Amino acid sequence: MKAVKKDRGNPGKEERGAMKELFKQYRICAILRNIPSGCFLDYAEALYHGGIRLFEVALNSESAGEQIRMLREKFDGHAWVGAGTVTTKQRCLVAKEAGAQFFLTPSVSENTLKFCRENHLLLLPGVMTPSDVAFCLEYGYQALKLFPAGAFPLTYIKNLKGPFDNTEYVAVGGVSPQDIGKYFKAGYIGVGIGSNLAPAEYIRGRQWEKVEKHVKGLMAGIEATAKG
Repeated sequence: MKAVKKDRGNPGKEERGAMKELFKQYRICAILRNIPSGCFLDYAEALYHGGIRLFEVALNSESAGEQIRMLREKFDGHAWVGAGTVTTKQRCLVAKEAGAQFFLTPSVSENTLKFCRENHLLLLPGVMTPSDVAFCLEYGYQALKLFPAGAFPLTYIKNLKGPFDNTEYVAVGGVSPQDIGKYFKAGYIGVGIGSNLAPAEYIRGRQWEKVEKHVKGLMAGIEATAKG
């Protein structure tokens, strides 16, 4: 007797394509983890003026919920503010109440997949293995976060796309500004970068104009890669 495949359900059409389109349009997501509250908004504003439009506040940061609210108020619809390190349904609820517009997980969590699907929330699930990819596809998620991307050769997603040709990937974990172009050439639709997005001395010295200029250079490099 043929086994009946369990129906996991699917996110709606909008949720299925939104994360893919966001990363194809904006390319870089700034991961904000443990940024001191005293310079949090100044740093985020410098990134914004440099061209960043996707922000992820890591939920294992102190005052993460408040920082999400601050960014939503600061950018008022001119940038997307998400929540990362979503490892439990409870964290998802905290971020949702704070106003997070999308969510990222470091791994496959069935509870999070179900919660985001049922509440029509934008989600970029974290995957590492073919089994992870297959599980996310059962829930209808085709845009995925490869984590930790820096631990794999650049050809890894080509291998994943062999059997899973309807998937797209965002590289997170171990991605450096110097390597961004290589990831896009390898077929990634976007990257997430945290503490090394801007030189640490610029942040410590609160040299926001230098942060802005540095990020503008990164964005220009991505644009040149896309045209090339």
